[in-house]
Amino acid sequence: MRQPLGVILAGGLATRMGGGDKGLLMLGGQSLLSRVADRLSPQVAGLALNANGDAARFAHLGLPVVADSIEGFAGPLAGVLAGLDWAAEHDADAIVTAAADTPFFPRDLVERLLAASAGQRYPLVLATTPKGAGEGGVLKSEGAAAGQRRGRSNRHPTFGLWPVALREDLRAALEGGLRKVVLWTDAHDGREASFDAVPFDPFFNVNTPEDLARAEALLK
Repeated sequence: MRQPLGVILAGGLATRMGGGDKGLLMLGGQSLLSRVADRLSPQVAGLALNANGDAARFAHLGLPVVADSIEGFAGPLAGVLAGLDWAAEHDADAIVTAAADTPFFPRDLVERLLAASAGQRYPLVLATTPKGAGEGGVLKSEGAAAGQRRGRSNRHPTFGLWPVALREDLRAALEGGLRKVVLWTDAHDGREASFDAVPFDPFFNVNTPEDLARAEALLK
């Protein structure tokens, strides 16, 4: 399979941050979105941003902006669909998505998602980490280690590998009211790619002002 395109998901409402664009919050002198783009762009063949509203507010990123085609803030799957539609226009086989508020995700995300998809008819893989992460994404090490041994995991539905070939199926599911990511991925034999979460969960995301303060601490 050819190298996938990348799509940053930034279409959420950010209610716990008081609304607005979480991705434009500053972390260590750089916006969250810029940090996510810097991590994802070397891993993919091209990059776009999924966001709704006036695209001009993201002009400084220099990325194409694709909006949800499903109305009513239908969740991350709507952003995935927007990304798949954009990828289809560029004759791509698949996309990899990353959340706009998750600045520390793995630099080998795409490589490991692709490895986990080997042999699949439709490459469909979600990133996972062991259960047991504590406050601010920092692991409670004993519980996390035990969870890893027993195979328990947290799925991260905004970080995944998605096949363009299933975009019409996804569109129909969303139009039918489906909103939960794992219900759709499980229905299509989705797989998981497991990532270590030591010393902290790399998929820790910024949802609150307190999370932003923790991210500043993790950055140091």
